[in-house]
Amino acid sequence: GSRQALAQTSGGVLRTPAWPAPTYLNSAVSTGGPESFLSPKFYDGLLGYDFGMVPKASLATEWSMSEDGLTVEFKLREGVKWHDGEAFTSHDVAFTFMEVLKVHHGRGRTTFAALEAVETPDDLTAIFRLSRPTPALMRALDSRESPILPAHLYEGTDIMANPVNTAPVGTGPFLLENYEIGANVVMVKNPDYWDEGFPRLDRLVVQYIADPATRVAMLESGQADAIFLNQIPAQEIRRLAELPEFEMTTDGFEAMPSAQQMDFNLDNEYLANKLVRHAIAHAIDVNWITQNVWYGMGQPGRSPLHFDQRAYFTTEGVPSYPYDPARANELLDEAGYPRGAGGMRFGLTLDPSPWGTESITAASYIKEVLRQVGIDVTIRTQDFAVFVQTVYTDRNHDLALYTASMGVDPTIGVHRFYNSASYLPGTGFSNGAHYVNPEVDALLNAASVETDEAARVQQYADFQRLAYEDLPVLKVTDISMATIANVRVKDHTIDALGALGSLKQCWIEA
Repeated sequence: GSRQALAQTSGGVLRTPAWPAPTYLNSAVSTGGPESFLSPKFYDGLLGYDFGMVPKASLATEWSMSEDGLTVEFKLREGVKWHDGEAFTSHDVAFTFMEVLKVHHGRGRTTFAALEAVETPDDLTAIFRLSRPTPALMRALDSRESPILPAHLYEGTDIMANPVNTAPVGTGPFLLENYEIGANVVMVKNPDYWDEGFPRLDRLVVQYIADPATRVAMLESGQADAIFLNQIPAQEIRRLAELPEFEMTTDGFEAMPSAQQMDFNLDNEYLANKLVRHAIAHAIDVNWITQNVWYGMGQPGRSPLHFDQRAYFTTEGVPSYPYDPARANELLDEAGYPRGAGGMRFGLTLDPSPWGTESITAASYIKEVLRQVGIDVTIRTQDFAVFVQTVYTDRNHDLALYTASMGVDPTIGVHRFYNSASYLPGTGFSNGAHYVNPEVDALLNAASVETDEAARVQQYADFQRLAYEDLPVLKVTDISMATIANVRVKDHTIDALGALGSLKQCWIEA
């Protein structure tokens, strides 16, 4: 009734604790997690995305791609103002893509590599000219991945040192009210926002709290309203989700699917043998790791793609490796590695990444189950820089276990692990297996420029079957991120971007 309507328009204050604190308040110049959450509140993208990464209007109201995939034309929204009152135009779009995202953005350098020019025939038209088709580009135009910046405040400056990076001037639903470095970011409703009736919240307060137990206590005691992006431990998310005053969702993370996986270094004589790789896969219960290491926040790995890459993920015809130690033993015998002294067949080193705790925890389990099938595993734990150096520069590893982003589109996140051209010693999180399969290369190269969606679905299906038969990389867990909020917080996850979007539609029941 009217009470509900009043509550909806009155908005309220949303308080959320997070960690670590940001370096910038703008995700065009940093792909870090803190920036990724904050930036979409201040800035808009050309597009938004409904569930399934279906594009919807934002700063662009219409878009069309040419038949050959080399031209994308955007009609821009009229009457949009920057927070300082200046008019938003196509010039801002051209400047952002050509001078910032192609140059300073970690993923943008790849996604927009083929973007040669952005033409601006008038203030409300932006035409992208590409040297080769880049279908992944159409999934990377939201406010987190590609926030549009004010050209009038950035042009002719040192972009990375520009003070606007920490005093945002966007077109988005919230204005910066207060920023205490390392402590908090306070945003207030933009009264002149182009989308009438939004944002619904009056204020959004992000507090930076280093201790995870304190973040949990804040939510539980009502000092905080929601926790986004797994900013509390998975077991606590699970526990609080059982309580009547909280609800959890794993929707809203399609733009950043990540997974834990294990590379087999194919330059190792044992791991070069496919039977050995299949045996190791059968010896490891990925379901056990998903339940006990990730607390069920995810799904056991079944393909090189992540299940949230909904347009392309398939298990149809993709080989599977159910937990089966007897089968693992058979395969190792067949491979010609009988058990020797002490029941061991051979030894391998396992390097877990120290990012988070999950790879180190899972490594202990993997060591034990491989011991049971006669493989003697030595675990090496080292700091993050040394891990990257050992695996990707020195290549002095056998098995490497880590978590990584799979990308909003497989081209952006998955190809690097399987394409032979991505064997780049010195580059972290590239083709660490040293996998070379010309058939896989051909499929990936075709998919990266394929503008016919049905053909692209088929290319990725073929890739998943081939790559999972060769198994240069064992997918352990497709991680599910989560949002947990007090039930009074409404409409926080209404599309593919969830909390990584603007939160303009979110409101708090009084």
